[in-house]
Amino acid sequence: MSRNLLLASLLFSIAFPALSQTEAGTIKISRGDARIVRGADTLPAAVGSSVFVSDSLVTGTDGAVGLTLRDNTRLTAGPDTTLDLNTFNFDTTTHVGEVDASVTRGSLSVISGKIAKASPNGVKFNTPTVTLGVRGTEFIIEVDAPVEEQ
Repeated sequence: MSRNLLLASLLFSIAFPALSQTEAGTIKISRGDARIVRGADTLPAAVGSSVFVSDSLVTGTDGAVGLTLRDNTRLTAGPDTTLDLNTFNFDTTTHVGEVDASVTRGSLSVISGKIAKASPNGVKFNTPTVTLGVRGTEFIIEVDAPVEEQ
């Protein structure tokens, strides 16, 4: 019986890969051109949409998107932003976990949640030039477009 259950679980995860992933958070605000890039798929970043580890949030010139992670970390991406959610783990009992995200362009406002309080070394935000370690605070990241060499 346990072999059949294992086989069924495996087939389910292959047929419905998004359902087998752990949800990291939910889109709470979406304006203008805001998209979720999940592998080869691009989806609208509609309010209520789930966001998973390895998803990217991309906004256009008129776009903005607000994401609340499961630990109550709040991320708001402004216009022309690319935000990659690299890692998210969260234990709802102990509040221990890890958040690792990258902002490759644009702006991101962050209000840290429970992970930053319980796991002070577990929250990192990366830009092309710096990695920020977070210790339970609010901050804004702005990444300018790279200067092209002449």
